[in-house]
Formats: sequence, structure tokens, C-alpha cells
Amino acid sequence: MHDERRRIEERVERLHHQRIKPAIYAATVPFEVEAWQAPGEPVPFEEADAAPYEPFAMDTPWGPPWGTTWFRMRGQVPAEWAGRRVEAVIDLGFVGDWPGNQAEALVHLADGTPLKAVNPLNQYVPIANPAAGGEEIHYLVEAASNPDILANDFAGPTPLGDVLTAGDKPLYTFRRADIAILDEEVWHLDLDVQVLRELMLELGEHDPRRHEIMHALDRAMDVLDLDDICGSAAAVREVLRPVLSKPAHASAHTVSGVGHAHIDSAWLWPIRETKRKTSRTFSNVTSLADEYEEFVFACSQTQQYEWVRDNYPQLWARIQESVKKGQWAPVGGMWVEADGNLPGGEALARQLIHGKRFFIEHFGIETKGVWLPDSFGYNAAYPQLAKLAGNEWFLTQKISWNQTNKFPHHTFWWEGIDGTRIFTHFPPVDTYNACFSGEEMARAVRNYSEKGGATRSLAPFGWGDGGGGPTREIMERARRLRDLEGSAKVEVEHPDAFFAKARAEYPDAPVWVGELYLELHRATYTTQARTKQGNRRSEHRLREAELWATTAALHAPGYVYPYEKLDRLWKTVLLHQFHDILPGSSIAWVHREAEAEYARVAAELEELTAEAIAALGGGGTRVFNTSPFDRAEVIRTAAGAPMYVEVPANGTAPVSAEQVPASVTVRDRTLDNGIVRVQVAEDGTLSSVYDLRANREVLADKGNLLRLHTDLPNYWDAWDIDKHYKNRYTDLLDAESVTVVEEDPLLGAIRVERSFGKGSKITQTITLRAGSPRIDFETEIDWHEAEKFLKAGFPVDIRAPHSSAEIQFGHVQRPTHTNTSWEAARFEVYGHRWVHIGEPGYGVAVINDSTYGHDVSRTVREDGGTTTTVRLSLVRAPRVPDPEADQGRHRFTYSLLPGASIEDAVAEGYALNLPLRVADSAGAPEPVVSVEGNGVTVEAVKLADDRSGDAVVRLYESRGGRATGVLRTGFPLAGAQVTDLLERPLEPVRTDGDRAVPVELRPFQILTLRLERAATGR
Repeated sequence: MHDERRRIEERVERLHHQRIKPAIYAATVPFEVEAWQAPGEPVPFEEADAAPYEPFAMDTPWGPPWGTTWFRMRGQVPAEWAGRRVEAVIDLGFVGDWPGNQAEALVHLADGTPLKAVNPLNQYVPIANPAAGGEEIHYLVEAASNPDILANDFAGPTPLGDVLTAGDKPLYTFRRADIAILDEEVWHLDLDVQVLRELMLELGEHDPRRHEIMHALDRAMDVLDLDDICGSAAAVREVLRPVLSKPAHASAHTVSGVGHAHIDSAWLWPIRETKRKTSRTFSNVTSLADEYEEFVFACSQTQQYEWVRDNYPQLWARIQESVKKGQWAPVGGMWVEADGNLPGGEALARQLIHGKRFFIEHFGIETKGVWLPDSFGYNAAYPQLAKLAGNEWFLTQKISWNQTNKFPHHTFWWEGIDGTRIFTHFPPVDTYNACFSGEEMARAVRNYSEKGGATRSLAPFGWGDGGGGPTREIMERARRLRDLEGSAKVEVEHPDAFFAKARAEYPDAPVWVGELYLELHRATYTTQARTKQGNRRSEHRLREAELWATTAALHAPGYVYPYEKLDRLWKTVLLHQFHDILPGSSIAWVHREAEAEYARVAAELEELTAEAIAALGGGGTRVFNTSPFDRAEVIRTAAGAPMYVEVPANGTAPVSAEQVPASVTVRDRTLDNGIVRVQVAEDGTLSSVYDLRANREVLADKGNLLRLHTDLPNYWDAWDIDKHYKNRYTDLLDAESVTVVEEDPLLGAIRVERSFGKGSKITQTITLRAGSPRIDFETEIDWHEAEKFLKAGFPVDIRAPHSSAEIQFGHVQRPTHTNTSWEAARFEVYGHRWVHIGEPGYGVAVINDSTYGHDVSRTVREDGGTTTTVRLSLVRAPRVPDPEADQGRHRFTYSLLPGASIEDAVAEGYALNLPLRVADSAGAPEPVVSVEGNGVTVEAVKLADDRSGDAVVRLYESRGGRATGVLRTGFPLAGAQVTDLLERPLEPVRTDGDRAVPVELRPFQILTLRLERAATGR
């Protein structure tokens, strides 16, 4: 037989695209269209319905950036169309090849009922099937003219990312608004040809099945009447039926298809637009569920459910009905799909608590898995947190984006820092927006790492981010691929069903231990520093407000614990931990609003904390310590004078003169407190840090060296740091001034001022306090650079085989060498409040109050010694998607802690992030809880969410070893229980008397205790 593949394949492609597809709609009549441009922000339906409309013609430009145009559409189904399937077809003038993040619309009936959305790959609205003929159609269409921010493929910055700079030039040209007959036979033929053609092109050149499909398609095209596509479609389908009916091989891979619409809670659009995106997509989903009984849609992010519940009650009712029918699957159990690295431990716990509880309360469903397809890496505390929230499985996709190393597993057990394991899956289709194309199906099979051990994988399908979610075309593909020779089999099902089957067939799946580090998007640890600082400060302010509110509730008669306010504020912070807000990868509008929200949260939490402290009684001055560690340190009074105080963990102490362990001397740019001696060079760097206790020099070279790097990644400017950034830099060694600014027995400080670059300035106050080895660098930056990256380096004379960095409820160790490609890929990593390096007998920590990114490297000097360098990432200057990212003023503090153990790093990390509070208070309540025993660390103190009055304490082992101790309460106990994160009882706990609970923890174990107050406790 002659090889005619090229002729046949080209013939099929042309006839499919040029003849079959255009014939899907057999006849059309246009709507009569009128338009009204809403001024400013979106308006409710009632206001739009009453607005004055003007005639609007097709092919007319419309839609300023971020605008809303309402279109009134009227029409009538022709009488002669009776018995046909009739739809509205609306093309807003869609652009580009991205099905989301551009123009989209929500179609309402005349009474305001949301009907269905219109998106680039989902342009139809059902009218009648079958039509009676003569139906009057009246729609009101809310169309959003959102700009495509990344349309220039990262070629350069755009002003479109903020309504304040975007201008008012129309972005789109309205192309079509018709009533049309859907020719179902032609539509099905289009899908038959599409599925077969794509399968054929993925099969091997010598695969008989490829040739069988090819010749069947060729014969089918012979039957196609080019003058009567509609009339010949049925006959063409009959020719194709035999090749579409051949069953898959018995060993064929099975893909569990799960409907999905990944909607970023903010990204290239503001939060207000996400509220509308969810309504559009969810209306599509509930409409599709009516058409396909086998359809199952997995949806996470309870924040988005709450938006729909509050703003679209009719749509909310449809979602509830779909959940009851089993077609809508709440998943994930988190308030939002949060960043996987940067939220604090307690914040991640609250993500799971609020997410799981919402689904239980509103649907009676307890989700079983964590659904996080798009976060930028996953911390090693996740397995334990997930299990403590009642989860059985974990799903993500993003690790497939690794820049260097291919992750070796798709189905595996993920083991966290404490030893907890959770069954985990990475879909080998390598997307969370699947459409069941031939290429995707072949990739899933080819890519699957578990061949020989397991036979199934999961594929989330549907267009996200405003693309409208799953479509009927994708569902039809799934039906054709359910059992088709040459292809993997598709089975649409609930993700719980997939995970149950996957675990049953592969119980001995391999184990991956530790963090799931994404070898990409490393700049998300640093970009948009003010957003990150707002999150860090908010987390600690929430801890503070809860602790003192609990203290007041236990000790101050008449005080009412502010449940509702704390709940609302937590949810605001949780929302802004979404994986494109907190990482700094959103447009300017998002981060401008985030900074304003954090300021509001700070003001409200300050008020709540002050109210709780005031309730304890006035008439004196006390110091309040929110840290879980006893504190002895120098603070400033209201008048600004330094004072030395000692305060117990989670408790208070009067302000009084205490015995100072040592005094600070300042001379010749040298600070000395008898513990460490710090010398500042003329260039403003540290020339020496001498540990007087250990009799050793800490530094191997200039300390606090500020280095300015050129920073232009290959792509994804706000997201990425590429390794070549290290190759071009300037050390900032031209100090304008080095001045002693404070000289007191309790505190000495030297200020260093620098100017550089394009008008940027840095002022750093280097402070040493009596009684502490901690050296603080209080930093103010007026930043005006572009495509630059600023780091602060500390080269330490330590041979450290690894660094330890704090993460949620513990820390991880990372090698300082680059023996393998996996280690070399970790050239930028994240940590929370501290990074520690050490050798036997001596260690040093670098602590911060708002930064996350850092790198650790080591070199061997000519003298044979080893220099291990810790460099904090301070600020970046990407220009996409926010051209003004990080420009302006920043204030933060980082610290060097010589002679530090891990326990010292933990304690000082809390201390720097939880400053002692001085307030007017005569009350001297006992701490709600105190701990005896090293390593047992209190993370949260609050009242139980069920308003029973019980206290809830979350603690963890923080050193990485076993810990035993006693938790003592400041109130009489009636009993104690271990609970899960949702405060549901797991097991009773023995109490020792009426105020003590013995505690035993394994390394990094998280323990939540519910403490019932005795009747006399108030």
C-alpha cells in the first residue's frame, strides 16, 4: 500500500476546520442589542436594569480596561425553528489564545436570575431543546472588559494592571450576538473527527491503529457532501462509528477525569473581579450538570463559595442542589488555595480549620483531601497539618514545572518533618486545565512514573481563571474516550473515588521525605515585600489579640471574647495568603489593596488587644509578653528611654528597675556589652563580631554586606530568580555616614547611611542591647531601582554541612553543598523567622521580622577554614506584572545572633516578631498557660470556637527532638482533651492536679489541647 498519510491528514484537517466546524450552527438571526456603560465599579442587576440603554451595533468597540458594560438583548425564535435545538451565541470579541483572563460575561434573565456565562471557549447560552418556535428572548448581559495583562508575553511592563493607570481606550470589538440552531449531528461529527484525528496523530508511525483511523477518516471525508454538510453528517458518522467503537486494551491506563476550574482568588485581576468570575464559572458548571448526569466538578476555596453565597443567592441554591446530587464535589478544605511556603504554621492550620468547617456547616460534607494544584512549592509540615485536619490525601500539580529536575513520582507517600505520611498524587497530564486532547492523553500515559506499580492517574479538566470551567465539548470527548482503542480510558469521577482506587492498588507506593521544593518561582519568597510584611505582622498581631482576649475572658468579669471580629480578621488574612497575593505575583491593583487591608487589620487588632488589656484593670504600667518564652531584654518606655525588664512567657510583669547583667560601651564605631563586641568599618559593614563568651571571631569577611544584583529572569519576572543573577552585582561599600546615634548603658547604636543606583537610599541602625548577644539591623530603604535584587550577607567562620530554616511548626535542614543537581537547584530557598548554621559546639542564627527568601553557601579559604555565608533577600524590583513593584519605602529589622543553638533561634525569632508591649494595666493575671520543659512551644492560645468557654492551646516540639514537660494553666481545670485542628476530641488527657497537664511530644509533633475550666475558674 502506498504511503498517503500526508494527503489524508491534510485533507481531514482542512475539511474539519473549514467545512464541518462552520456548519455546527445551521441558521442564525441576530439579537437586537442595546448597551449601557456602568460608571466606575460594578453595579447590581437592579441598578443596571433601570439604567438608560442606547442602540449598539455589532463590530463596535466596547469596554475600557476594568470596565463593565451591560448589554440588553432582545430577540425571537423563528416559528419555523420549532423542534430544533436553539441557543444564543455571543462573541464579545475574544482575543488571544488564552480562554481566561480577558472579556467575559454573565447572562441574566429579565428577572435577574443568573443563567450562564459567556467565555472564549464557551459562547453559547441554551434557549430551548426542542424549541416551540416564537419564544421571546430577553437577556441582560453583564460584560467585563478585563485586560489581558500578559498579552505581550512578558515583553515589558504594562499600565493595565491598575484601574488608576489603565486608561479608558476600548479593548474589545463585539463580534456576534445571535439566536442560532445547533445542528446536533454536525456538532457530534465535529467531535468524532476531532477525537479520532488527535488520537491518530499521537499514535506511532507504525502502529496499525493509526493507519486504521486514518483510512476511516479518509473514507468518511468521501461521504461528506461539501454542498450539504448538515444533510450528510449522519452518514459520515456511520462511517466513523466502527473505529470509535473499538474498546481500549485491557492494560490501558485509566485517567480519572474531575471537572475543575482553577480560579485564582486574585492575580491579573483584583479580588472584586474574582467575585464575578466565580459567579460566571459556577453558573456554567451548574448548567453543565443538568446536561451530563455523569459530570463531577471538584471545587476548592471556601472563600469563593462564601462570595457566591453572599452575592448570588440563586446560584448558591443551584450549587447546594448539585452537591446533593453528587455532581459538585467540595474539595481542598482550605479557605483559599494558599501559598504553600510563606503562611505561618498557625495560619495554615486556620486555612484548614475554616475551610473544612465551612463545608461541614453548609453541605454536611467533610472533605478528605488537600487540593493545591498551583502553589509554588509545599512545606514539609503539610502532611501532619493535613492529617490533623482529618484529611487522607494531597493533590498538587505545580512540581511538574521544575526547571532542573523531574520529580520521580506521580503517586507516592509524602512524609513530613514529624514522620506523618499522606497519600499524594501529581497528575501526569501536567496540567490542571485539561481538555482531553489527544496530546494530553498521550502525555499522561507517557509521563506516568508509576508504570508497573499502578495503572491510574487523575486529570482535572476545564478552563480556569475566567475561562468558564468544563465545557460540553470536553464532556463529549470524555464519553468518546471512555473505552477507545489506542487511548487511555477516561472515567469521570469524584477525586475521593480516584484516591481510594489509587491507594488500594498501590499501597506500597514510594516515599518522599521533606519539603516539595519547586525549582522555579523562587522570587516569590521576596517580591512585593510590603505584602509579605503585612502578612507576617498580621499573623503575630492575631496571636497577640487572641492571647490577651483569652486572658481577659478568664480573668476579667464582664469581658466578652470577640469571636466574630477575630473570625472576620483571620479570614481577611487567610484570603491574602492566596498563592498569587502573598507571593507577590499579582498586578499593582491587588497589592495596593492588600497593603490597605493589612493596615486596616493592624488598626483593628491593635484596638482589640488594647480593649483586652484594659479589661484587666488600669492604674499602673505593665509589660506584656506574647512570646512562648520568658523574656529578659531592653525595651523603650513611652518616653523613648531604654529600660531592662524580665517578663514570663505568655504573661505580664510590672515595669521596674531590674539588675542589668551587663552594660553597653560605645567607642570608635565599636559596640560592646560584655557578651559580644561589634566593630563597624568605615564603609558601614561589620569588620568584626567577636563572641566574648566563646572567645572566637564570628565573621570570616565583611558582615552585613549589602549586594545589589542585576535581576532579569528568563520569564515570569515577579515570580522567578534565575541563577545567572549572581554573576553581575555591585557591593554597596560607599557609606555616606557612619554615626553613633545612641550611647546608653542599656543600649548602643550606630547608624549607617548610603545612597546608590537611581536615587535609592538605605539607612541602617545597628543596635546592641545589654544582656543579649543579638545584633539588630533596623533598616529603612527608599527603593527606586528597576530589575535589581538586594541581599544582605553574613559570611561566618563556621563549617556547616547544612543550614536549618524555620518553617511551619518546626524547621528543615538543607545541605550547604551542591553535590547533586537537586541541591544546586536550591540556590534560593525560604525560611520564616530564622536561619541557623552551626558546627559541633557553636552556631549562629540570622533572624528577621518580615523577609523569607535567602541563600546559604560555603567556600574553603586559603587558610583551610570554611566560610558559610547566609544572605537574606531584602527587596526586588521586577516590572511585570506590576511595573512599580516594591518601589518606595520599606522598614524592617533583621538580626545576627552569635553563639546560638536552635532553641535560641526559636526564642529570638519569636522575640523579634512579638515585641514586648507596655500598657497601662494594674492587673497581674497568671498566664493562661505556661510550660515547663525544653522544646515544648506554645503557638496559639484562644477560646474554643464552639463558645463553650474552654481554652484551646496549640503547641509543638520546636527543636527537632523528643520533649517532655508540663503545661500549667492559670485557671483550675475540670479536664483536658487532645483534639484535631477543628477542636474535635481525639482522646482524653491525664491531668496532674487541677492546673497541670503532662505533655510528651515526638520531634516536631503538633498537639492541640482543649482545656475545660472548672466551675470555680472564673
